Amino acid sequence: MMDAEAFPFPLSVYYLRVTLKDSTPPIWRDILVPSNLTLADLHYVIQAVMGWENSHVHHFIADKVLYIDETSHSIRDEYGLDVDDRQEHDRNEKKYTVSQLLPIENTSIIYEYDLGDSWAHQIELKKILPVDSLAHQPRCIKGAQACPPEDCGGIWGYTDMLEAIQQAKNNEGEEILTWSGQDFNPDFFDLEEVNRVLKHLLTSHESLNPDS
Repeated sequence: MMDAEAFPFPLSVYYLRVTLKDSTPPIWRDILVPSNLTLADLHYVIQAVMGWENSHVHHFIADKVLYIDETSHSIRDEYGLDVDDRQEHDRNEKKYTVSQLLPIENTSIIYEYDLGDSWAHQIELKKILPVDSLAHQPRCIKGAQACPPEDCGGIWGYTDMLEAIQQAKNNEGEEILTWSGQDFNPDFFDLEEVNRVLKHLLTSHESLNPDS
């Protein structure tokens, strides 16, 4: 597979659905991104639309190949290895675009965030759309459910947390309520706020904003 610089694609709009695996009810976001968006920048977009805090290591998985951030200082801690000790077939996420890993509609890849809690997301290419005036600007068009709190133990820990919040009948439940916040609403999703976060992202990452 060629890298992003050696394998240019005509610019089009990719309609992606990002779904947090094993979440019930499903936690998902529908986003539009340019077809030439690198995986490194897709990572930032997913963090913004899902509501994560970008405080842990991540990687993408496609055809059993890992696409990683080779500059991450946390690789030793969360992968348990030095950057130089990674598998030879691992790839640099900055050198690959969504077009390369998702060449046709209805294909998907995996994005995993926080290797301890293992928040696995399926990224499915729903549709390839023609270029538009905002093609270079990632944006969220739909979504459902709130993002789980960081460091709550993965999807299974989050499920336990929701049960404790609902029941709130014992000390464990009270502790979880105190930790997660009394006002946490798992059904809350604010599309306008998500796109405000994305707009801020555009101004802070030059690679996401060709007009800057």
